Amino acid sequence: MIDRLIAFDTTSALSNIALIDFVDDYLQGYGVTTRRTGNEDGSKANLFATIGPDIEGGVVLSGHTDVVPVAGQDWVSDPFTVVEKDGRLYGRGTSDMKSFSAAALALVPSFLARPLKKPIHLALSYDEEVGCLGVRSLIADLKANLPRPAMVIIGEPTSMRIVNGHKGIAVYETRVTGQAAHSSQPHRGGNAIFAASMLIDFIRKMAEAKRANAVPDSGYEPPYTTFNVGVINGGTAQNIIAQDCNFFWEHRTLPGDDPASILAGYETYAAETVLPKLREFAPDAQIVTALHSSVPALTPEDDGAAEQLVRLLTGLNASEVVSFATEGGLFQEIGISTVMCGPGSIDQAHQPNEFIDIAQVEHCEAFLNKLADWAAGD
Repeated sequence: MIDRLIAFDTTSALSNIALIDFVDDYLQGYGVTTRRTGNEDGSKANLFATIGPDIEGGVVLSGHTDVVPVAGQDWVSDPFTVVEKDGRLYGRGTSDMKSFSAAALALVPSFLARPLKKPIHLALSYDEEVGCLGVRSLIADLKANLPRPAMVIIGEPTSMRIVNGHKGIAVYETRVTGQAAHSSQPHRGGNAIFAASMLIDFIRKMAEAKRANAVPDSGYEPPYTTFNVGVINGGTAQNIIAQDCNFFWEHRTLPGDDPASILAGYETYAAETVLPKLREFAPDAQIVTALHSSVPALTPEDDGAAEQLVRLLTGLNASEVVSFATEGGLFQEIGISTVMCGPGSIDQAHQPNEFIDIAQVEHCEAFLNKLADWAAGD
């Protein structure tokens, strides 16, 4: 099943419908009820399926179908054809995170062979890699129209260890509009790049302040809220004062850090310090910051049902937190106990020649069989 899912090029910029159609047909072939939600033009879809009784409770096995691009990466084999070598499976999405969903799908006949008393749900989403965009409609539909699951297991690559928390992320675009003029006449224009550089330096200072107030015992690496400016564009020619500049920036917050207060401080600086300077010779200048995407943190739960179940099934007592974001916080926001546990290593995610150890896949299959035994029990 892994090779079938990897063969679909579901890079986030592309449609995932071919993969969803394949999985939908596969599940319906076993009599499993499925449900779709999707984007407005129908080019992308989520799939939600229930194995076992159509009642409240049970567990959602959640995975995203999209993968990051391979463009510009030096692959030694076709990224969308699984290659087995030295105990590993190579291909885009093997680690992040089609192997988890493939393992669950391959075990559907085994799940159905058991008299499940608690449902096992499968959730496949789109556009996780670009802001966890797709799963939001799946969660809204789940909340409004379906029996409420008790728990969610996010199968992101954790090397089958228990992860009960991750940082939140917010991505913004700031657009600075100044006024063009000949570069020899700065008193006739407003340089958008100069203004953007002030804002970027403010972001750098916010990053330094968070680093100076790290929380060493938080378990996160690094143990503080981080910032990044990843893309910047501006200007048209060396001898023209730049009228426009835009840049994308993000912060990844520790649970407990307030994203709203971060943005408020930034916008106050923009309005009270940067904009007046820009308007000195460009009275119509503007600075506009828009939220591009955001994902809430996954917060460790006190005696969380999902974590307790995964501890029971794995025999592990320890749990961890990670700095990368997932769809978990969105499930948690509607009150469903959520934890992460999946095969593969995040170290391989998004890398050329991405791989997963076959031992990890086998570990995941054993875990899912134990889950099915639990769902069949009293």
